[in-house]
Order: sequence, then structure tokens, then C-alpha cells
Amino acid sequence: MKFIFTGTGTSTGIPMLACSCPVCLSPDPLDKRLRTSGVLQSDKTTLVFDTGPDFRTQMLRFNIRWIDAILFTHQHKDHTAGLDDVRPYNYLQNRNMPLYVSEAVEEHLRKEYYYVFERPDYPGLPKFEFRRVEGAKEFNIGDLKITPIPLMHGKLPILGYRCGKFAYLTDTNFIPDESKKLLEGVEILVIDALRKAEHYSHFHLDAALKAIEELKPKEAYLIHISHLMGRHADVSKELPDGVYLSYDGLIINWGE
Repeated sequence: MKFIFTGTGTSTGIPMLACSCPVCLSPDPLDKRLRTSGVLQSDKTTLVFDTGPDFRTQMLRFNIRWIDAILFTHQHKDHTAGLDDVRPYNYLQNRNMPLYVSEAVEEHLRKEYYYVFERPDYPGLPKFEFRRVEGAKEFNIGDLKITPIPLMHGKLPILGYRCGKFAYLTDTNFIPDESKKLLEGVEILVIDALRKAEHYSHFHLDAALKAIEELKPKEAYLIHISHLMGRHADVSKELPDGVYLSYDGLIINWGE
């Protein structure tokens, strides 16, 4: 199994437009962050988490030539704005792209990409196939078993996902007790950590570390990072053993 961190930044990315802070001006490539997304791969199956504004760049950068399905965590623009760029996969794979979504995300995408559904026979449109994610009900994609993990993003219900010993939890500041049970035994945890100061809808660093301590993975990787977190080299020195500040292009491998 393999996970590629195709993007690790918050909604503005790093560098942020018009910003002159030390992080945005940093020459360190580890401080350059596209919007948060990732690719989970087995030998037979490739899944993408979310399609933010940088989706096309990310798929090109990491040479993702086939996508079996896209799993959406929630409907915010920095996680959905690149969906139109699935079109080349439609052409090359000769099929509609399966989108695993909650009811709220499907409703949003049908509005955001209204032109796909108004004239579905129009040449060149992206082709989607919605597949409903219901609560924490498990489902299979190819050779992978996926468990949805209900989370809260401020007041917005969203989804994380677990696959075997791996779990992906972005854009959250609250993990319900029932979801914590679904995460028991996770060994590799990818988790939201926006900045050092508290935030109303994201884990800040201390809250993310507290969640990691409670869930007890062997390894944890912080994502959805803003320029307010600090420079990669500096923050990495402050983290406890087994906790890592992720970066664009980081690849982790494990056996199932």
C-alpha cells in the first residue's frame, strides 16, 4: 500500500497570494504547499481524496494515469473546485468517474457543476457517477475496503476515511466517540493541523497532538497546514516522536 501527499496546504495554499511572511517567502521547497489532497494506492486500485483547485497540477506532478474512484470528504471549494478536470480520465478510461459522496456533497456538486446535468449529451463534458456514502457503512472499491469516519468541521458534518491500518482525517476539529471506536488499531494516521493558534473548525497543533495521543497510531502525519503554522524545518523539530509535518510529494508505504 502507498499514500502520496499530493497537497498539504490549507485553502489558500502556501505561498499565499500577496503575503510577505517568512513562510511564504521561504526558499525551502517543503514550505510550498498545494491544497490538501492525497492518493491511496494498492497494487490494483488507485483512489483520490478530494479534487481541489490544484487537482490537475497534482495528477500531472505525480503521474497519476488511472483513477478508480474519488472519495470526497466535504463540499468546500478547496476540496471540490478541480472536479471538471476528471475529463481526460473519462476519455482514456472510457467510463464515468465514480464519486463517493455524502448526500450534502452530492447536492453541492450537482449545483456547482450544473452544466454537467443540464445537457449531459453535450460533447466534452466530464462524466460522473455518484455513489452514496451512508454514515459509517463500509464499502469496497477494487481490492480495498473503506470505512467512512463521521467527523465535524466546525458545525459541518464531514467524512474521513479508513482503509485497513491507514486513516485520513482532514478539515476536522472534533472526532465523535463512535468515530474514535472506528479508528481503534489505526497505525498510520493523517490528520488536520491548521496552525498553532486555536481555530473554530480545524484542529490546531496542540489539539491534533492530543487526538494523536488518544488514538495512539504508530505514525501520524499533519496536513491542511497554513502559513501561520511556521516553517517546515522549525515546526518539525517541535513534534514528538512518530509525528511528522507532512509535505507535498511525501510518499509513505506499508504492508497490509
